[in-house]
Amino acid sequence: MRKTLYVDLALQGGGSHGAFTWGVLDRLLEEKWLRFEGISGTSAGAMNAAVLAHGYAKGGAAGARTALELFWSRVADAGMASPFQRTPLDVLTGRWTLDNSPFFVAMDMMARAVSPYFMNPGGINPLRSILEDSVDFSRLADSPIKLFITATNVRTGRGRVFRNSELSTDVLLASACLPTMFQAIEIDGESYWDGGYSGNPTITPLVRESDTKDIILVQINPVERSGTPKMAREIQNRLNEVSFNAALLKELRMIALLHKIVRKMPSMGEEDGRWSSMRIHRIADDIMVSLGYSSKLNTERAFLSMLRDAGRQAAGSFLAEHGHALGNESSFDIDALLEGV
Repeated sequence: MRKTLYVDLALQGGGSHGAFTWGVLDRLLEEKWLRFEGISGTSAGAMNAAVLAHGYAKGGAAGARTALELFWSRVADAGMASPFQRTPLDVLTGRWTLDNSPFFVAMDMMARAVSPYFMNPGGINPLRSILEDSVDFSRLADSPIKLFITATNVRTGRGRVFRNSELSTDVLLASACLPTMFQAIEIDGESYWDGGYSGNPTITPLVRESDTKDIILVQINPVERSGTPKMAREIQNRLNEVSFNAALLKELRMIALLHKIVRKMPSMGEEDGRWSSMRIHRIADDIMVSLGYSSKLNTERAFLSMLRDAGRQAAGSFLAEHGHALGNESSFDIDALLEGV
């Protein structure tokens, strides 16, 4: 049996696409030799992180898997009453998009011209009650898993990273607060928007506050897409992907640059040495390239289950192909990120 290894997780956000991350986590939790020391998450990644840590504190790996399944089941139950539904033709042809949903089209157009403070004056978010039923935040304060949840300060434009004792339903909602859909969340007198604008997710606290040197990035926002988008919706979708990947890629490039420097100058300070010694791994799947922005609002049980299964398969493939690299070397070629820089 393999020796116990502690790793960190970096979980991206992306609405209901976070069900892919659920599948990845579900598969990783089956490995008795793997332990999680720290988890950095944003938006849906933040919710997956908090739910996992809650379940883990309650019942170990099995408890974490049960908690994640229950959370996403509640999301699917709530989705049954959602106005965002696929058209019969999309259901018939097996397309997961909401691009043809009359309500989504209307909402998408309204969001470009009308503030959520007028569209949703009560600030209603169906995820609030789901999170309140899914996470006991008092457990997270004493959790053995360090959590780092990112939200974007509206006033300063900078990301704020919330840690275990600071977490609440409002913090998780702030991390997932798209400003065109929801009113900003106020925490400690400051307003916050989606953490994806400043860190999706934030790598820095994993480097500085965790002892492990292995980070597994679960990426659900495609970095590359072939071709140039021409339609307005395709352009907006690609803009969202680029902006929500920008801060993450900047941190990964910094790690790659320090790796390059340390090969030439082995003697470095403790801080830079810590960054340069990080081993980066990545779990992703081409299925995300086939899914557009609108499907991030699709919470049908069949869609969430499909993404979970894809996540489990992607994690299984990663373990089979790169499991040996954990604890030894990076399996993700971050040096390629320096090309053209």
